[in-house]
Amino acid sequence: MNAAYFLINTLFDLYLMVVLLRVWLQWARADFYNPMSQVVVRLTSPLLVPMRRVIPGLAGIDLAGVLLALLVALAKLVLLKSMSILQADWLMMLLFAALTVLKKAGAMVFWILLIRAILSWVSQGRNPIEHVMYQLTEPFLHPIRRILPPLGGLDLSVLVAFIALQAINYLLGDLFGQLWWMI
Repeated sequence: MNAAYFLINTLFDLYLMVVLLRVWLQWARADFYNPMSQVVVRLTSPLLVPMRRVIPGLAGIDLAGVLLALLVALAKLVLLKSMSILQADWLMMLLFAALTVLKKAGAMVFWILLIRAILSWVSQGRNPIEHVMYQLTEPFLHPIRRILPPLGGLDLSVLVAFIALQAINYLLGDLFGQLWWMI
């Protein structure tokens, strides 16, 4: 059962991250013609395009994408429940799905910030993936830079963002208790 849990969890979480990345790309108004963006669009369009015909966006947020992310998380939980790996009622599974999406979104922000920081040390700025990373993270980092200017050419905004993400993670852990750390 451990192998089945691992495979189900990994495959569904990877697709969930791709769906969340699509929502984030649209929210940040990132370049959709970038090669990385095109991969995300191609992987999510078969499910997302029909949903968009029925569910409109709201204030720059792709509600169809958010709903798809919730459905992917819920499908993972339903599959785990059908295999008797997870024991939960339907209301609890809906809460699990919402918390899973929230936690994976936070993890994705962390990893994209980390990738951007590492790329800034080694890249010359000509990489198309670095450009998308910049577009994705700049809405988070720009407000921090307005408060905390660069110190001697050293940009500490990513470090402040990491600390804020970790504080939010612990706050949600305090709010939801053991449920948050199980996900």
